[in-house]
Amino acid sequence: MDILKAEFVVSNSTVDKCPKPDRHEYAFIGRSNVGKSSLINMLTNNKKLAKTAAKPGKTQLINHFLINDFWYMVDLPGYGYARTSETNRRLFERMIRDYILKRENLVCLFVLIDSRHEPQQIDLEFMEWLGENGVPFVMVFTKADKLTTTQRITCIDEYHKVMLNTWESTPVAFMTSSEKRLGREELLDYIDELNKSVKL
Repeated sequence: MDILKAEFVVSNSTVDKCPKPDRHEYAFIGRSNVGKSSLINMLTNNKKLAKTAAKPGKTQLINHFLINDFWYMVDLPGYGYARTSETNRRLFERMIRDYILKRENLVCLFVLIDSRHEPQQIDLEFMEWLGENGVPFVMVFTKADKLTTTQRITCIDEYHKVMLNTWESTPVAFMTSSEKRLGREELLDYIDELNKSVKL
């Protein structure tokens, strides 16, 4: 699939104010500083679409982007961001939870994971919560350009090994790099397949 048009639609603090749920929707989420905005910009071929910053925690709202006038890509706030007040952290958590559980046209959640680190408890717990609530998701490993091919394979294998302690099977996993544009075609083809197979 080619992305010929990507435009910002709206930012919201609550799921109730999101656009009418009449299009397929794919949301991106991960720990702060995982490279989420960079990945969205790489996928859409627009370096200025999602805001990026040297400091984590830039995304603090639910951001909708309309792709090819057909489906939505959503940039969600990162989870586990410690450098904010307890009040703000709870607001972010509620915003994320409400969106994920209530957004009826959400086809798939893309959970971004930093491939440079061993399995992180916060990521594992978040995915466990998604599984418990029946939320369809895939794992998207970022910053793969920092690893060798062998290290990339090991990274995914380690996550699968840990998750199989509690999961019957593990979700689909993609390896990506915004710098090298790695995984772009695979992710967009996956979305294209879901657009064709999932009816709203």
